[in-house]
Amino acid sequence: MDIPNKVYFFGTCLMDTLYPDAGIAAMRLLKRAGLSVVFPRDQSCCGQPARNSGYAPEALQVATKQLDTFPEDWPIIVASGSCAGMMRLHYPQMFAGTDDEDRAKAFAGRVYELSWFLVHVLKLQLQDHGDPVRVAYHTSCSARREMNIVEEPLQLLSQLANVTVVPFARETECCGFGGAFSIKQPQISSAMVTDKIGAIVESGAQVLLSGDCGCLMNMGGALEKAGHAIRPVHLAQFLWERSHER
Repeated sequence: MDIPNKVYFFGTCLMDTLYPDAGIAAMRLLKRAGLSVVFPRDQSCCGQPARNSGYAPEALQVATKQLDTFPEDWPIIVASGSCAGMMRLHYPQMFAGTDDEDRAKAFAGRVYELSWFLVHVLKLQLQDHGDPVRVAYHTSCSARREMNIVEEPLQLLSQLANVTVVPFARETECCGFGGAFSIKQPQISSAMVTDKIGAIVESGAQVLLSGDCGCLMNMGGALEKAGHAIRPVHLAQFLWERSHER
């Protein structure tokens, strides 16, 4: 894939409402690489919560809105494995047999998760301007199992000379969020996140990173409630903070 001149940025619900700095950082990374970034103001949810809860017609309605909101043939960059997976992999299934089937397939083919795009398309090179720090990286279930994005965030972090990525037990396990799962099965979800943050604390990490805001919200809340000082940060925000020369 050639490097485009212009891209769309899809902000995701949680990024828009809870982690706006991460979205701004992601767009700054893209802009610094020479791209023009377009953020359509009419964008909304990707439709995943409705679909996962069994509200197929409502999910289709929300998804149709996204097809209308990103009309140009530009890549759509998503700083979330979960939302990127929804739009890239599930939109073609949702619109199969409808008048918008071809449009949905074309849309899906333009969706790229941020770290994958930074590594494979932009071939981003980073310089570290921060102090030494130990970080733990959590790969979300959607990124790992749907999008097959595991190594790309680690490749980006490996360029930062003063950043040490520490291994921890249960790295490949779910953090217990799972969207509606954490509400429908709160006891199981709580047990899962307790195990997860316990392993992260034992690793000696000072910062917890992830490319998905839902995981950060879940683990960050659990860490705060348990009284741990580990800072939860989205990958995009961390990369920008470390590589931006002040």
